[in-house]
Amino acid sequence: MKKIDVRKLSKYVPLTPQQFRERFFDRFQDPAFDAVKAELDKVCDIAWDGYIEYRKSPRTRPAGKDFSIQAFKLPVEWLAAHEAIRAAEKKQRNPRSRSRVLVVSGATRSEHTCPGEVSKTRRLANHAIAALRRLRIDTDPLDLSALADEPWKVIHPCKTCVSTAMPLCHWPCSCYPNHAMGQTNDWMNEIYPRWAAAHGVFVITPVNWYQVSSSLKLMMDRLVCADGGNPDPTTTHGKEPRRAKEIELKGWDYPRHLAGRAFAVLAHGDAEGPENVRQILTSWLASMGLHQAGTQAAIGTYIGYYEPYATSHQALDADRDLFTEVGNAAQALAKMIGQIRSGKFRAPDAGLHNPRQK
Repeated sequence: MKKIDVRKLSKYVPLTPQQFRERFFDRFQDPAFDAVKAELDKVCDIAWDGYIEYRKSPRTRPAGKDFSIQAFKLPVEWLAAHEAIRAAEKKQRNPRSRSRVLVVSGATRSEHTCPGEVSKTRRLANHAIAALRRLRIDTDPLDLSALADEPWKVIHPCKTCVSTAMPLCHWPCSCYPNHAMGQTNDWMNEIYPRWAAAHGVFVITPVNWYQVSSSLKLMMDRLVCADGGNPDPTTTHGKEPRRAKEIELKGWDYPRHLAGRAFAVLAHGDAEGPENVRQILTSWLASMGLHQAGTQAAIGTYIGYYEPYATSHQALDADRDLFTEVGNAAQALAKMIGQIRSGKFRAPDAGLHNPRQK
């Protein structure tokens, strides 16, 4: 076995009590909180203690019989997400269940906060949902603009535990919530089971600076645990990097937890980038073992090419061909799901050993 070491670069320097206090109270700028200043002082003291003592997961329970080390204590939030994923997978694999598509609206634009106008992405996602429902496909709309117009809803950034060792990246992600750091309300614990429950996904996104939206990218990064992630955190004793490295070097099978589902994508822009983003999305989903529902299920297009932003919704109104393309992608996706679920579809490379798993 290769030599195992865990690289460190600098000593961790925590915030000072004053720095922590300033950040804590920055959330309570509204003068209405002045009436409970004494109570907030007490809450701040407790939060400081949790931070400096690093109580990341203050509520845990023994993992139980489904894990390698039954007595090892795991966070109750992680166990709840794990159980939700298992229930979703069981339903998804039930041949009597209705086919289900997760429709992801990747724009962060919100009509309820600034900018005060609905996104074109949301309109296209609604069209896809209507088309799928006409085909008797159940839909699960996942609108990422909720990150902008709902309080305390966040997707925390991926820490790339996988780059230390694949088994350290747990399925679902165990990096959050981190109560010591105040990194709570992570939406991914709800999103993971929704991906697991789907037979297909339809991802629709605008182009933001030659890339997907920042909201969509956060979700994409956090789905890395679905592609090779470790469903048993007790094997790595939680987050012990040395133990994870040992497991990986002994041989890791890179389980693809979302493989076998079908997908369609749509990337739209007004000046540059939709073809690049379309290719990024199709490559990402295909690399996780999902199957593209034909050539018409991957769309990269312009809406109001180099026309004013102020009239972009009118440009979308006039582009009836795009709505037809979305409907075609929905039909192709429904057909692909039907083929997969009936057993008629078999990928040409099914059963082949991939010598480069990562």
